[in-house]
Amino acid sequence: MSGASFTVDLRDEEAALADLGALIGRLDDPTPAYEDIGQALITSTHDRWERSVAPDGSPWPPSLRVIAHGGKTLILSSRLFRSVTANASRNGVEVGTNVVYAAIHQFGGTIQKAARTAVLHFKTNKRTGVSRFAKPGKADRARKAEIGAHSIDMPARPFLGLDEDDPRTIATIVETYLSAGGQLS
Repeated sequence: MSGASFTVDLRDEEAALADLGALIGRLDDPTPAYEDIGQALITSTHDRWERSVAPDGSPWPPSLRVIAHGGKTLILSSRLFRSVTANASRNGVEVGTNVVYAAIHQFGGTIQKAARTAVLHFKTNKRTGVSRFAKPGKADRARKAEIGAHSIDMPARPFLGLDEDDPRTIATIVETYLSAGGQLS
């Protein structure tokens, strides 16, 4: 070899060899690091969800329910919020949800609704005589109604993805994992 070089001989350095062996062992199966990364990304996703912002920081368009009644967009039953999970393996981590309607919220799109017949249930207030929609078990009458075909334009409300802080968090987790004696939770 031309230029300058040096050789390191670790044959008599048990502590250094032990540290090197531990590092190689951690590199052989990085699943614990991927598990921590997955949990950090779920936390980041939930934090953004509470603020109603996309990974790029842009605010979500408010839903019609939120405009009419208040509350938070995409958190009526919290089913979608609670469904965000991470799946870690030795090859990486996936963060996502198995809720079928997640894609329309993530990417937006148009929902085509076919014409249909529905049964509407009503309950009449005995004091005022005013009828209101009611659940079938509480209704005092029902009526069939024809609902015409229509489309619903759903704006994108991206909730999955990396925000500007996530790469630093991932780097910190990896550095901790690779450091000598680094312990992951």
